[in-house]
Amino acid sequence: LSAYFCFLTTALGVTAGAHRLWSHRSYKAKLPLRIFLAAANSMAFQNDIYEWSRDHRVHHKYSETDADPHNARRGFFFSHIGWLFVRKHRDVIEKGRKLDFTDLLDDPVVRFQRKYYKSSVVLMCFVIPTFVPWYLWGESLWNAYFLASILRYTISLNVTWLVNSAAHMYGNRPYDKYINPRQNTFVTLGAIGEGFHNYHHTFPFDYSASELGLKFNPTTWFIDFMFWLGLVTDLKQAPKEMIQARKERTGDGSA
Repeated sequence: LSAYFCFLTTALGVTAGAHRLWSHRSYKAKLPLRIFLAAANSMAFQNDIYEWSRDHRVHHKYSETDADPHNARRGFFFSHIGWLFVRKHRDVIEKGRKLDFTDLLDDPVVRFQRKYYKSSVVLMCFVIPTFVPWYLWGESLWNAYFLASILRYTISLNVTWLVNSAAHMYGNRPYDKYINPRQNTFVTLGAIGEGFHNYHHTFPFDYSASELGLKFNPTTWFIDFMFWLGLVTDLKQAPKEMIQARKERTGDGSA
């Protein structure tokens, strides 16, 4: 249970934080929530918020081209993990420089996390998940470290990478059949709502990253709950009329 709680916290740091808040600006979050999401993002250990969001914006702008950091046209392995083992294609660097990321560094939470990223990762990703079970209920340090820290970290990395790989290769395309990203139920379950990828690339500004009310999306539930608490404002979403019109114009007819 402790490992799974850490997994959910890790996931929210990426999905609700680096992805939907900082990369796409699909909603606004007040300072306490931004601090929580930044801490959760350090627990995820997937590069700091600035670097993660920068690469993701480049990915959307130049999806499935040489300027895409994890171009799925280069194969499953490359888009899943291989892109992290090689130098970035020169187009990623050159075209990425043309995009504006000043809004990210305007956020003091992003600047603070970036400045202290290494120490925050050690604390959030490894020390706390290991120390809490040992201190609170006498779990062995061996079990706490290898389950709540290492195994949880390994699984969270791979479910995130599946959004770049599997969700760009396997599934249906009810919103836009002319782009690679797909709707993938398996990825949705693992990445707590990020598998509605054909929708997301069609309407990247939508805070829900899926058609509202559609199936399983814990990240959206979390954002909605934060909205109810007053910590979230300015939710952006695609109107139903726009969604339906897009389905009829470019969808593959599967939904």
